[in-house]
Amino acid sequence: MKNTANSSPRDRLIFALDVGGGLEEALSWVDRLWDHIGLFKVGKESFVRYGTEIVRQIHARGGSVFLDLKFHDIPNTVARAAEAACGLGVAMFNLHALGGMRMMTETVGAVRRFAGQSAEKPPVVLAVTILTSLNDDDLKLLGFNRGTRETALHLARLAQDAGVSGVVASAEDAAAIRKACGGEFLIVTPGIRAAGEVAGDDQKRIVTPADAVSSGADYLVVGRPISRAADPAGVADAITEEIVRGLALRNGR
Repeated sequence: MKNTANSSPRDRLIFALDVGGGLEEALSWVDRLWDHIGLFKVGKESFVRYGTEIVRQIHARGGSVFLDLKFHDIPNTVARAAEAACGLGVAMFNLHALGGMRMMTETVGAVRRFAGQSAEKPPVVLAVTILTSLNDDDLKLLGFNRGTRETALHLARLAQDAGVSGVVASAEDAAAIRKACGGEFLIVTPGIRAAGEVAGDDQKRIVTPADAVSSGADYLVVGRPISRAADPAGVADAITEEIVRGLALRNGR
């Protein structure tokens, strides 16, 4: 998972599996999309509704899971939660960089100990920088002196120093993070939208798939543009094609 050089464009697409209507409806999306995407993101809505069973069911169907619970608590609590995530066999999970250096460091240590004591492959640990629903004005209201881009870059560097494998960050911040943190540092980007999509959206900092990848994103998280489409699998495939274009632009081809 850390080396994206050999990842197929499809593997770089993450579907946000936060849908209501019951566990069976959620799993129907797994059955519909498992061969069109790389990972299924299980966020707070799905996890609170369905618990660890949804993770087990996705695995039983051959899918991989990004556990998007954004852990943010005292270091010991987050480290123990990370151990539980490892036990579930998820491919990646995240925590908030704003939880601090010690919280991130102890979490990375817990994951490494799990890897040393188990034959299971450890999950990728990602740090959330600044939510894509927040802009510069929101940060000022919260008491931050820096804007979203500068704050995200600072938090990405902090996460890398703590041993975290990558970040969840806006594509607007991806180029600066890539330059500062290098090619091996993973960037997972939410807030992906095609032009004119999704009325009533709460995302404020959004970009297209090709723009996100060309800016430095490794993985794209897409939810409503796929789930609300008349042809969800077709939209997923179209996004994969945009990922191909974005990689070509990034690599100068």
